[in-house]
Amino acid sequence: MTPVDPHDTIALLEARGLAYARNDEPVFGPLDFSLHRGEVVLLEGDNGSGKTTLLKVLSGLLEANSGRILLNGEDLTLARLSHQVALLGHLPGLKLDLTPLENLEFSIGVFGLRSGAAPAPALSSVGLEGYEDVPVRKLSAGQKKRVALARLLLVPAALWLLDEPYANLDREGIDLVNRLLDAHARRGGAALVTSHGAYAFTSGTPRRLPLRPTA
Repeated sequence: MTPVDPHDTIALLEARGLAYARNDEPVFGPLDFSLHRGEVVLLEGDNGSGKTTLLKVLSGLLEANSGRILLNGEDLTLARLSHQVALLGHLPGLKLDLTPLENLEFSIGVFGLRSGAAPAPALSSVGLEGYEDVPVRKLSAGQKKRVALARLLLVPAALWLLDEPYANLDREGIDLVNRLLDAHARRGGAALVTSHGAYAFTSGTPRRLPLRPTA
């Protein structure tokens, strides 16, 4: 992964005293951490430690009970989320009746398009050349995950939040995720990733952020 620039003093993402509770039961926090451009950070923790919940809070799907989230040194608001933060969750978030190409075109209409990117080359780069016009419902779980990965290549968001991106992928797919993360970091992006995969990050050693259940 690309080394962090020591002169990049403003973190792409920063959490200050961030905490979340469900039905008055603490899930995580308070947390303090930062993520700089060029970094890929592995979020570690046992089941129930709040990894998925944290990503949902950082992406705006859930509201923290306390604390602040800063993006490029400014408070993160819903208005800033769609074009600056990309979430890949357990579900691929695809419209099953649309084709991969149609799904990507829909995504561009909502989230915008990164300079120099285009849907067809993105599908080709994730191994889906020839599947552009096949309804997503006819694809395998691994192929659906690849469509979701192609979507990441198109969005202009600098911050990727990836929840188990290696799930449903074979060894070739795992290597693909590593290459995409490495390229994103080299472009000046950053990623926070959860994974139980034994082959995660075979292309590099990320910084690790432990997340433990709140006592």
